Amino acid sequence: MEIGGYMKIRTTKDSDQMIDDSIRLSIVVPCYNEEKVLSEFYQRLSKVCSDQVFLNEDYEIIFINDGSTDLTWEIIYKICKENKHVVGVNLSRNFGHQLALTAGLDVACGERIFIIDADLQDPPELLPEFMKLMDEGADVVYGKREHRVGETFFKKKSASIFYRLLNKMAKIDIPLDTGDFRLITKRVKDKLHSMPENQRFLRGMISWIGFNQVPLNYTRQPRFAGETKYPLSKMVAFSIDAITGFSVSPIRISVYFSLLFSIIAILLMIYVIFSWTVLNAVPGWASLGVILTLLGAGQFLVMAIIGEYISRIYIEAKRRPLYIIKEIIAMENKRTVK
Repeated sequence: MEIGGYMKIRTTKDSDQMIDDSIRLSIVVPCYNEEKVLSEFYQRLSKVCSDQVFLNEDYEIIFINDGSTDLTWEIIYKICKENKHVVGVNLSRNFGHQLALTAGLDVACGERIFIIDADLQDPPELLPEFMKLMDEGADVVYGKREHRVGETFFKKKSASIFYRLLNKMAKIDIPLDTGDFRLITKRVKDKLHSMPENQRFLRGMISWIGFNQVPLNYTRQPRFAGETKYPLSKMVAFSIDAITGFSVSPIRISVYFSLLFSIIAILLMIYVIFSWTVLNAVPGWASLGVILTLLGAGQFLVMAIIGEYISRIYIEAKRRPLYIIKEIIAMENKRTVK
C-alpha cells in the first residue's frame, strides 16, 4: 500500500472502506536504526500503558520505520503480531525524523497524541504526568529539559545558543531547551495537518499554533544504546531549516551586510583617491586585491542567504508528497492488517 502526503483514515486490507476509529491515546514513535534499543523501549512503554487505569486499554502505539537499514522493521513487525495495541508504519525510504514523525501523526487516531523517540533519552514513565497536566486544561504539554545527562559540553552549549538565537530571530516564542517530546490534543494535530510545508520544524510549528501550552520539567537521560541520529552535520541542517522556516531575519541581515560593505567600499574609494592625489602613492595589486576580496565575500554571503530561501521556495513549489507509506501492520480488527 502506497500513500503519499497526509492520511487521516485507515483502510481495510481488501477494500477502500474508510474507518474512523478514534481512541483515547496514540503514542507516536519514529524509528531509524533502533534495533539495539527498540525492545527495551517497547517493554518500558507498554508497561506504562498497561499500568494506567485511566487508559482502560484504549490506546495505540505507532512505530514508524523511517527506512532503517538494520532489523528495526523486523522487530516492529514481530511486536505488531504480538500486541493488538501496536501499529507498524513502514515508509518506502528514509525521509528524515520530522517527516517520519509527521507520518505517525497523520496515522494516529487518538484524542491525545504522545510524541516520543525510541532512544530512551526521554523517559516513557513520564506519560502519567503529561496526561495529568492535560487533564487540567493544557492543549500541549512539552518536556522541558532541566538537565541533559551524558551529553557533551559542546552539544549542550550549541543547543542552548541555537534556541536562544532562534527566539531572537523568530516572531514566536519557542520554549528553550525542548525537543519533540510532548503530548498534544487532536485539535493541535489537526492544525498541524493543515500546514503541509516540506521543511518541517515541528516543535516550532506547534508553538506557532498557540493554544494553552505548559511545560513539564524533567532530566534527559543518556541514550540507552546505539548511536545518535543527529550528528553535527544534521544538526546544522536542522538549525537552518528551523531559522529559515520561522524567520526572515537572515534576508534582512543580508541587506545590512550589503549596506555595510557599500559603506566600506565608499571609504576605500575615498582612501584610494586621497592616496593618489595627496600622498602620491604608487597603486599596487595588494590594495586592489583586498578591496575585491572584501566586496566579493560580502556579495557571496548575501547571495548564499537569498539562495537558501529560494531553494525552499523551489522545494515547496513542486508539491511532492511529504512521505510515502509502504505498508501498515496491525492486529486489531478495526485497523489495517497486511
